[in-house]
Amino acid sequence: MIRLDGISKQNGHQILFIEASAVLNRGEKVGLVGPNGAGKTTLFRLIKGEDETDEGQVSVDRGITIGYFSQDVGEMSGRSAVAEVMDGAGPVSAVAAELADLEAAMADPDRADEMEEIIERYGEVQARFEELGGYALEGRAREVLAGLSFSQEMMDGDVGALSGGWKMRVALARILLMRPDVMLLDEPSNHLDLESLIWLEQFLKGYEGALLMTSHDREFMDRVVTKIIEIDGGALTSYSGGYEFYVQQRALADKQQQAQFERQQAMLAKEMRFIERFKARASHAAQVQSRVKTLEKIERVEPPRRRQTVIFDFPPAPRSGEDVATLKGVSKGYGTRAIYEDLTFQVRRRERWCVMGVNGAGKSTLLKLVAGATKPDEGTVQIGASVKMGYFAQHAMDLLDGEQTVFQSLEHEFPQAGQGALRTLAGCFGFSGDDVEKKCRVLSGGEKARLVMAQMLFDPPNFLVLDEPTNHLDLMTKEMLITALSQYEGAMLFVSHDRRFLAALSNRVLELTPEGLHQYGGGYTEYVERTGHEAPGLHS
Repeated sequence: MIRLDGISKQNGHQILFIEASAVLNRGEKVGLVGPNGAGKTTLFRLIKGEDETDEGQVSVDRGITIGYFSQDVGEMSGRSAVAEVMDGAGPVSAVAAELADLEAAMADPDRADEMEEIIERYGEVQARFEELGGYALEGRAREVLAGLSFSQEMMDGDVGALSGGWKMRVALARILLMRPDVMLLDEPSNHLDLESLIWLEQFLKGYEGALLMTSHDREFMDRVVTKIIEIDGGALTSYSGGYEFYVQQRALADKQQQAQFERQQAMLAKEMRFIERFKARASHAAQVQSRVKTLEKIERVEPPRRRQTVIFDFPPAPRSGEDVATLKGVSKGYGTRAIYEDLTFQVRRRERWCVMGVNGAGKSTLLKLVAGATKPDEGTVQIGASVKMGYFAQHAMDLLDGEQTVFQSLEHEFPQAGQGALRTLAGCFGFSGDDVEKKCRVLSGGEKARLVMAQMLFDPPNFLVLDEPTNHLDLMTKEMLITALSQYEGAMLFVSHDRRFLAALSNRVLELTPEGLHQYGGGYTEYVERTGHEAPGLHS
């Protein structure tokens, strides 16, 4: 269906692809992986024809429809979310628009003398609309939006009033409703809550077309794709199997390459010693010459590429008292809407609570109450003795000073720390070399999240309150964070839609439901086993 033959591409000084080749076959579901900046988005743009290769070619079979979802959704306003989604459904949307115009014309008294032609045309257009499955289209559009957690009011309200994250979902719904032959999805799992993510997973599993997608959600990727294409050092390498299998295969390939490299280095060293030893002796001249020629012809084995792995070691946090946070009889509402009434809940030392609940259940509000970012209407929130809290809020990244560099930002937070310690800290969170001189205003969402986390974890708190900490993090940084936090000895209260993060780090679950709070001993994995569902909105 889609072939990339010997493509080369350079952006400014950065070489993205060097004679790289890959193929996407009919019905294949492929995950595209590679470090940030490796060229994943460029590859999508090349396939879509929005960018051109420097060499080689991208060929797409004739008549193939391609749906492309990117993080850049553009302007949306003036229509309902349903109308916006239906507008992306290919030819039927143009017919629907004409039908709406004709309906308006039939109701217009100024056009009474044209009524006969209008009615005749309306009949033709209506027949075509029916033929294209138009009447089922609105139902399907609503079904997709409901799967992505839209309420009826949001579906029918002006799409312009929605936040950026919800507009992303509208853009994604357009592609899903279109059901093209090929879907190119660039980070579709961003901005989705757990219920929507699991719904999308099921939708993509049942989709019959070909799929090429990137995602920072390892669990999501592993459940959907059956093949991985890796971009690394300008090459495209294909691995059959899911993400987990790819990780194992790549580690094995690296190990084999390292062993080959070491064997060849040992052999070369031995040959060089012979040449050095006998080059001055006339009796060995022919032998030495022969060996020199042989060495020149040998194709050198390269060592495996050293992939930048980020490792962060927590300095041990000071010990807190047994009672870390206690909420008693807490009530909280916004306007006429009550979020909590008479809530009583406690976090104790070394407990790691993940908070589960559908959109609007009050997950972020609970974290804000504990962190002191909002006050209860009634009741008390008490933080225990010797508790030092680190709070990662969803808006924390907006509070960075845009004019400071990454390094200045760290210096400002820790004026007592030495330059070396701060550079090591920056390196752990993926800011190496010149990256520390970047101004905060030019950082990507992921870079800002890493910087906020570096500031929070350098002088370690013994109580972490984290609201969607992994939202903007790439796979590698997320793995680093999971590894680091699994060694962490303090208490945690967190919200996340990343199932790998939930399973690895929680040892308690707090589920917020309309009927009240449910507390589960044991972490997320035990919660799934006991309840039979992966998220509260998906009761099976």
